[in-house]
Amino acid sequence: MGRKKEQTSIGKGDVASLIDLAEYHDDAVVSRTIIDRKAGTVTLFAFDAGQGLSEHSAPFDALIYLLEGESEITISGKPAHLRKGEMIIIPAGEPHEVNALTRFKMVLTMIHS
Repeated sequence: MGRKKEQTSIGKGDVASLIDLAEYHDDAVVSRTIIDRKAGTVTLFAFDAGQGLSEHSAPFDALIYLLEGESEITISGKPAHLRKGEMIIIPAGEPHEVNALTRFKMVLTMIHS
């Protein structure tokens, strides 16, 4: 699996199409940081079909919102099937993994407090 990280040049007050800020790449997961602050982060991901993030945990609560496509997100061994327009909250410290059932884009918002 390839992993590509991109930086955004969107400034405060700029208007942008969130879904267009990260492009799909074959056999890869692309991430683009939208906001990176002490209080939290907002990151856009584009997953090619069949790609994913292996099980891991984070010390902060996280919200995942699907912009398009379908994904299976497993939290503490319990799988959830998400489609465009749906969201899920991952509690801090819970092991979770992300798998692309189709190409999909998601926004990850992580709260650091």
